[in-house]
Amino acid sequence: MEHLINKKVKEIEISGIRRFFNMVAGVENMVSLTIGQPDFHTPEHVKEAGKRAIDENQTTYTHNAGLLELRKAAANFYIEKYGPAYSPETEIIITSGASEAIDIVCRTILEPETEVILPGPVYPGYEPIIKLCGARPVYADIRSNGFRFTADIIKKHLTENTRCIILPYPSNPTGVGLTAEELQEIASLVKGKDIFILADEIYSELSYEKKHVSIASFLREQTIVINGLSKSHSMTGWRIGMLFAPEYLSRHILKVHQYNVACASSVSQAAAVAALTSGINDADAMKEQYGKRREYVYERLTEMGLEVIKPDGAFYFFVKNPVGNISSFDFALDLVEKAKLAVVPGSAFSNLGEGYFRLSYAYSMETLTEGLNRLERYLKETVPQ
Repeated sequence: MEHLINKKVKEIEISGIRRFFNMVAGVENMVSLTIGQPDFHTPEHVKEAGKRAIDENQTTYTHNAGLLELRKAAANFYIEKYGPAYSPETEIIITSGASEAIDIVCRTILEPETEVILPGPVYPGYEPIIKLCGARPVYADIRSNGFRFTADIIKKHLTENTRCIILPYPSNPTGVGLTAEELQEIASLVKGKDIFILADEIYSELSYEKKHVSIASFLREQTIVINGLSKSHSMTGWRIGMLFAPEYLSRHILKVHQYNVACASSVSQAAAVAALTSGINDADAMKEQYGKRREYVYERLTEMGLEVIKPDGAFYFFVKNPVGNISSFDFALDLVEKAKLAVVPGSAFSNLGEGYFRLSYAYSMETLTEGLNRLERYLKETVPQ
């Protein structure tokens, strides 16, 4: 009966990140620097808010768009952090994580034969959704531009079929962000055209030297912003995303969301209220620690002679494969077998990620130290000096 399965579903694959993580899971004495899972616990006051919600029987459906209290908190969060204002009543939707937000946006704005421009290398969660919508992903090679997805690169890929540009920053897998000037140039390029910007800003609270700037500040009417609490508040399992869009868009996106999940978890929403109010700056302490880890990992990688760009945000390094004539998957597999160290092959982030590997520093300093020691030993034994 497998021949009856939707062909588009059969053509997509499980994320290369998860595929590799699952492959090495359970291997004895393995050090894994693979997953973007913060190693901090959810803040205590947020957990307490979730517990109270259970005790007070806040376990029913909420408004499809989410608790109004939470939408108001999300609106205040966005104004305080980044500037753009959105109506809690009509322009904010609380989703089951940022992943669901990506899905419902694509299903709302994409049609067969439309095109979506996205940077390469890039997080693998976009392409399958685009294809399931019958649209076509168009990868823009950003490797020679310091992994910066800028207007001059985007312009080369614009066609009459372009419907959307996906702007994920700070980036997974590179950690590279965009400046206000670069965002203004993109806004100027797209303004007035029948093109949407899907700004995936899930790592916005983990920007280091420069404060995160939202492209919605320059192009609000054509922009859909996706954010969430997974990375900022270490709430990956709570599955709370936030979608901000002008009312003419959000009212249609809400229909898809309603038929998809009805509403996000009521208990998680109650916890999210605490995260966005009394915990509005909870990410600062985590970011401080990530910043220290970033400096340490960058120093170690450069001392090993590896080619790497220092990230602006998130918690990843995207490193040039030091072993020639071998695929990124085979390199990562060799690293597992010989050094008991797991990283993510660059090919998991599109074909334009081939020749690289991603290393996550969302791990303790102890784990990072051991992992980098293993990498260093591997390189000394494998790579000709």
